[in-house]
Amino acid sequence: MRTLEETQKEIVQEFAECSDWEERYQLLIEIGDSLDPIPDSWKSEDRLVPGCQSKVWLVPEEKEGILVLHADSDSAITKGMIALLLRVFSGRTRQEIASASLDFLKDIGLDKHLSMSRRNGLYSMVNRIKSL
Repeated sequence: MRTLEETQKEIVQEFAECSDWEERYQLLIEIGDSLDPIPDSWKSEDRLVPGCQSKVWLVPEEKEGILVLHADSDSAITKGMIALLLRVFSGRTRQEIASASLDFLKDIGLDKHLSMSRRNGLYSMVNRIKSL
């Protein structure tokens, strides 16, 4: 398994290969499309991430000290954002997650190119994951 930092660098490289933001949004949507769906029974109010304009369900599962994250969203862009976060954080220890840098989000430009509400939602997802 790649380290958290290696995974972040891989994501930055993938986004750097896009020539413009239209391609980056398309990549984000494709990443979201690759996310395994969660059962409808997991889509409960208590699993919704607060602060997101779209619905985002986050379901943590701990196995032998490793946090495995499952998620879904009702929006394509938001689903791509949570899929990116799961790619980085799922399968890590709580300590790795809590101490992780989020520079990769700035490096791929999400902090500049998302609308204010989507950016707030992204950081709500990050805060929810880190609070686990």
